[in-house]
Amino acid sequence: MSLTYDTFSPSLGIRKDAFGNPVGKAIPDWQGCARLPDTELVGRTCRLEPYDSVHAEGLYSAYAADDGRMWSYLPYGPFDDAQAVNDSIQDWQKNKGLHTFVILEDETPVGHASFMRYDLAHGSVEVGGVTFSPALQRSTAATEAMYLMMQHAFDHGYRRYEWKCNQLNLPSSLAALRLGFSFEGVFRNAQVAREGRRDTAWYSVIVEEWPQVRARLEAWLDPGNFDADGIQRKALSTFPL
Repeated sequence: MSLTYDTFSPSLGIRKDAFGNPVGKAIPDWQGCARLPDTELVGRTCRLEPYDSVHAEGLYSAYAADDGRMWSYLPYGPFDDAQAVNDSIQDWQKNKGLHTFVILEDETPVGHASFMRYDLAHGSVEVGGVTFSPALQRSTAATEAMYLMMQHAFDHGYRRYEWKCNQLNLPSSLAALRLGFSFEGVFRNAQVAREGRRDTAWYSVIVEEWPQVRARLEAWLDPGNFDADGIQRKALSTFPL
């Protein structure tokens, strides 16, 4: 397919400059973003709060229930004790710029996830280090936690929200698509991870898509979509994007 100016969607707001070349939609008042604030993110089924060392014991207990498979695609873990959990999270926050939130159900830590790869000048941030214990995996709280973090970013002016994973990590790729992210491609030989080649799949939600993504997630999370036992009446996949 040959690309022409008419190939691009009019919804992108593409303009022409003085030379007739297509240029991007005007964002005249853009001043960039600030790092996201440390604050509680409260939902119906879970609560997120900025990581503190007091969470380490609870996280270790939650992760110890796993048989080891949850660590296959993560760059850290498994952990020998609570101190190792704390050391790992603190190290990633200090040296890699991660901004970690703990996910709690009934005040019990069941997982953590981080904002990372901040690009403040351009309003982009990635959710990464998504670490779900067996108690959190495939739960309503897992979906709501990801929704709350996404909402936090867009509510503070971000224009791009990223999700990346090992291309071989099918559950992570399916989770991104289920949540409403769009697949953007694969960066081949992007990393060496656990002494092996990692090709990285990229996904994103952008600010123009967020209203529809948000409405879909909120419709699924609505209490009316769950019975008295907390079982969904309609799957998220049945809510169109």
